[in-house]
Amino acid sequence: MEQVFSYIIGLGAAVMMPILFTILGVCIGIKFGKALKSGLLVGVGFVGLSVVTALLTSSLGAPLKTMTEIYNLQLGIFDMGWPAAASVAYNTTVGAFIIPVCLAFNIVLLLLKATNTINIDLWNYWHYAFVGAIVYFATDSIWWGFFAAVMCFIITLIMGDLTAKKFQTYYKDMDGISLPQPFVQGFVPFAEGINWCLDKIPGMSKIDIDAEGMKKKFGILGEPLFLGVMVGIIIGCLSCRTWAEIVQNIPMILGLGIKMGAVMELIPRITALFIEGLKPIAEATKDLVSRKFKNSAGINIGMSPALVIGHPTTLVVSLLLIPVTILLAVVLPGNQFLPLASLAGMFYLFPAVLPVTKGNVVKTFIIGLVALIAGLYFVTDLAPYFTQAAQDVFARTQDTAVAIPEGFQGGSLDFASSLFCWVIFHLVHDFKIVGSIVLVAITTVMAIFNRRRIVLAGAQANNNK
Repeated sequence: MEQVFSYIIGLGAAVMMPILFTILGVCIGIKFGKALKSGLLVGVGFVGLSVVTALLTSSLGAPLKTMTEIYNLQLGIFDMGWPAAASVAYNTTVGAFIIPVCLAFNIVLLLLKATNTINIDLWNYWHYAFVGAIVYFATDSIWWGFFAAVMCFIITLIMGDLTAKKFQTYYKDMDGISLPQPFVQGFVPFAEGINWCLDKIPGMSKIDIDAEGMKKKFGILGEPLFLGVMVGIIIGCLSCRTWAEIVQNIPMILGLGIKMGAVMELIPRITALFIEGLKPIAEATKDLVSRKFKNSAGINIGMSPALVIGHPTTLVVSLLLIPVTILLAVVLPGNQFLPLASLAGMFYLFPAVLPVTKGNVVKTFIIGLVALIAGLYFVTDLAPYFTQAAQDVFARTQDTAVAIPEGFQGGSLDFASSLFCWVIFHLVHDFKIVGSIVLVAITTVMAIFNRRRIVLAGAQANNNK
């Protein structure tokens, strides 16, 4: 079973998701042709994102590596990026069964009215499997691994419910959609806490700059396209040792600027493909589930955050944080992780943050800054366990995605920097029974609170009718 599932996962998101969504579409009553088109559009969207993020990492790779040599940066944790994290997640027994196990818990929670989200973002189930995998290798217990993965799933599902209203209000055309993805939801506590503190600072409320406001105020200077070009040029210049070298490398520097501008311009266009492909599946799923759960206040469909990463504020703040994060990695005491391959995942930090900040660029930047500082330390702390899991997977599969260079440990911002991953791992690994009791207690309280909220909303909806 594990080998079969690993083979299917090995097809990659661009092949796996069209197959899954075509089958899902037919099963929920969509005509085969329409379901196939939806699945293919999702696959094309994944291909597009892969091409653009590969352009980002390949373009930045050489200049950033040169910068580390120029400034003699000695950091011992090699950035493996999300492919390594996903490979570690799915090439284990936890990963082999994570989709059916979590879907079963999803259905039970729907029946208990402890959630009103059904999570069909199947590819991103690797995030739950990831925390389960590193717990499994660290404790040498498959049961602790499954326990950690399921706890992460339930907490994320409830967080998707609690943030759904703000998410649907802020983004256009997202009615009935939620984001039950742990990397995204893991930044919501930072967003809520820091946003509350910022609102208490006199004068902060007057600094209300969103991406559209930047365009109006600064003209072309506020455009994500132009900011991408400028950041690319700056990074290109910093990768040169002398002024003479800058002059000599002007074609490379300008080319890097154009490529960064292309990334900023293409991502919103690619996310439109996801919306077009997933919308029929989401609507049909919502209708089907609503018929089965008639007393619910409204079922939300859990979707990929790729739907909204093209928002202008996300693009602007992500781009600004790339050089800042590299600088932080160098100057923060105790940090051993230099993010390079993971930088392409920066866009996924903000989908659930923007509804809290209402797209305010300054607030979003500050929240992202604090979250990434914590994230760098989380990655550094979890690196020995990530390395242990990656080495085991590589020994069994020879998957080059998890091949760690000699003399380094492995790490990745993608979910290893998540608050959920770090807390759940340490509660289960460090404290075993006591930590698990605490985790179950937290999850139970969240589920009870969410159930009361759902029941009350359902009663109000019935009264309005």
